[in-house]
Amino acid sequence: MALQLRPNCEYCDKDLPPNATDARICSYECTFCADCVDNKLHNVCPNCGGGFERRPIRPAIERRPGVCVVKHPPSDKRVHLKYSVEDVAAHSARWRDIPPQER
Repeated sequence: MALQLRPNCEYCDKDLPPNATDARICSYECTFCADCVDNKLHNVCPNCGGGFERRPIRPAIERRPGVCVVKHPPSDKRVHLKYSVEDVAAHSARWRDIPPQER
């Protein structure tokens, strides 16, 4: 099963194409841009409370049969936060000083 590769930052709605090097995901594939993760979320996922990692780049060229961005296209469904900016800030403040592996 391939990652969804969601097309946007859930916080600021910045486009994050499949080859975006600034896309970050949590273990549930919540997707945000590096700027929001670093400066607004402080490495705390507003949905699950986990941390973020760089989203891998799906190969553009089929180097093995059936394995590339053309054969497994990214999602085109834009996702947006269901929490207010104030709620996200409070959630982040509550958990940001605890390392993700200890949350």
